[in-house]
Amino acid sequence: MAAPVAEVKNGSHPLPWLNLVVTEPFYLFHLLMFFSYFVVRSSALQDFSPDLSLHLLRREIQAVLTLSVLAAVKFVREETWEAFIADFLFYSKVFLFAVTLVIDYHVAFCYLVAFVVTFVLAQQPPYDGVGESSHLTPLQLETLFAEGNSSRFWLVEFWVLCSSTCIRTSRIFSDLSVIYSNKNISFGIVDLGHFPNAAENFGISLSGPHPTYILYENGVEVSRFPDINIDSKAFRPAITKSILCQHFELDKRLIEYISS
Repeated sequence: MAAPVAEVKNGSHPLPWLNLVVTEPFYLFHLLMFFSYFVVRSSALQDFSPDLSLHLLRREIQAVLTLSVLAAVKFVREETWEAFIADFLFYSKVFLFAVTLVIDYHVAFCYLVAFVVTFVLAQQPPYDGVGESSHLTPLQLETLFAEGNSSRFWLVEFWVLCSSTCIRTSRIFSDLSVIYSNKNISFGIVDLGHFPNAAENFGISLSGPHPTYILYENGVEVSRFPDINIDSKAFRPAITKSILCQHFELDKRLIEYISS
């Protein structure tokens, strides 16, 4: 997996990870919650008996070992840092809640409230790199098609940033644009969250699966993923680089461009 969040503005900050944690409320809130556990634990141990202290230590070791195994599995399976971080933080909160139940259920309830507040107030930031893709408004996209002086093919990602799936997969489209963008095919991104009324113009339902990818040839739709006939409530297809490459035949189009 590549470095997260566009390498934090291409590594312009000497400590990019620290800069990201401090500037993004989502990561800052989680960091404060996890570090607060050590304060709570230290305070609680003063009133614990040796047996209860040992019991807490055992539960902590079990939680850390289980979390490590899950993190290793997710690191191998997930294709983007955004997806890995989202899953890792979710599992961490589950185990933190379970361990605090050993200390006191009042403490566990306070952490549960903190989790809910963080979920409401802060959203995980998406990957902010664009690669070789262009951020477009619906009007700009329609203008490009109407003028007809741009690339023959346009592969456009329509996303809604309030969707966790869009955040988890936000890196994939950018990576594909770096590999496959050329004079024959261009990549564009349209945020339908800012233009909800335009979704219907592209045959996209805001209640359906997001993101949606549509390939246009000379301004006419030739393919989309996921398919418009898929029941979004019954099935949400996985989004990976290999699936998108295969569905839109990106390798074939790149070879044709190189050969021409």
